[in-house]
Amino acid sequence: MKDELKIVAVIGGGAAGFFGAIACAEANPALRVLLLEKTGKLLSKVRISGGGRCNVTHAADTPAQLVQHYPRGGAQLKQPFHTFGAPDTVRWFASRGVQLKTEPDGRMFPITDSSETVAQCLLDAARRAGVEILTHTAADSIRALPEGGFELTLSGSSTPPVLRVARLLVATGGAPKSEQYNWLRQLGHAIQEPVPSLFTFNVPNSPLRELPGVSVPRARVRVAGEKLDYEGPVLITHWGLSGPAVLKLSAWGARRLHELSYRSIALVSWLPDFTEDTLRSHLQEHRGPHGRKLVLSNPLLGLPQRLWRTLAEQAGIGPETRWNELPAKLQNRLIEALLRTALPVAGKTTYKEEFVTCGGISLAEINMQTMESRLVPGLHFAGEVLDIDGITGGFNFQAAWTTGFLAGRAMGQVAVPVTLAGV
Repeated sequence: MKDELKIVAVIGGGAAGFFGAIACAEANPALRVLLLEKTGKLLSKVRISGGGRCNVTHAADTPAQLVQHYPRGGAQLKQPFHTFGAPDTVRWFASRGVQLKTEPDGRMFPITDSSETVAQCLLDAARRAGVEILTHTAADSIRALPEGGFELTLSGSSTPPVLRVARLLVATGGAPKSEQYNWLRQLGHAIQEPVPSLFTFNVPNSPLRELPGVSVPRARVRVAGEKLDYEGPVLITHWGLSGPAVLKLSAWGARRLHELSYRSIALVSWLPDFTEDTLRSHLQEHRGPHGRKLVLSNPLLGLPQRLWRTLAEQAGIGPETRWNELPAKLQNRLIEALLRTALPVAGKTTYKEEFVTCGGISLAEINMQTMESRLVPGLHFAGEVLDIDGITGGFNFQAAWTTGFLAGRAMGQVAVPVTLAGV
């Protein structure tokens, strides 16, 4: 092998790593691009995303629309999204044979409804671009070389123990523990402490524990005493509360909820369009023509029967109580339950198998047009290893595609020859 061969490496076989490797190899076919994955699994999060359908991106025509959905990193992503945004993602996959469809809530999936379509597209694109994929290969340490480039100490597989590369992309994903970033701290980078994002609420003493599976298309969830609330679909589970409203609230409140040790009171308004006064007026109007009907058997305003009955029973309304017999005191309790069901949150649960953290490499230390470190020339980052995270709906994948593309393209343009050791 020629000593002057150009070589770059990508650490991480997920969405950002693959996109970066492909972009680099396509930008400069003369490079040798190595993708290193410490496990035997490639694109694992792609495969489980969206219940196995892969929520590739979100229908957003402009960067201004996209950045509203990132609790951390939104402002810094605005310019990168001008370079490679959601429409670019749609075109990228379409040009490689994967058509995306848009669902009513804006989420975009492959028309096959199979994440394997997306995973296979990335694997095929990497192969066509000449990317060399090395599984069971871990980079145990990284050393920046005085003359430029990096020396990687590797373990596993049959690769040499030492590899020198001209440029390096770290796309290892988010990590739940701060010490897992120590190998990057050794390169001089500051780490925003990682805490979980996108999680459901554990409510072990839930007054709704007998209602698992009941959902409401639109409710408002608020954390008592905090400026944290979100509106959207809510799902009652056997362990507590889930659904998009809860997940998105957990993302926006990730750091504050961590400070609270995931203990709080969640207040749920099942009728977010109503105030106490307007709901009281509505109930009064209802009593006239429906006075002889049983309260428990006649849910109002589209609420699920089981939820309505439970809330009414908890307000003290008996099974034989009719609307024209409902005392004002019990009506007030019913209004309180409909607008402010109090749920004592005591913990969290990861959403399905999808693990997202906020935290990671500080964006102040990154050139957001090239994803290159401002501290270590030639070192690039992409994906969730950065202090970027979005709410559910395809936003985390879009950040991975964008940062991976920018990093890969930059590495392809400026990589320089190096002397190789052991390859």
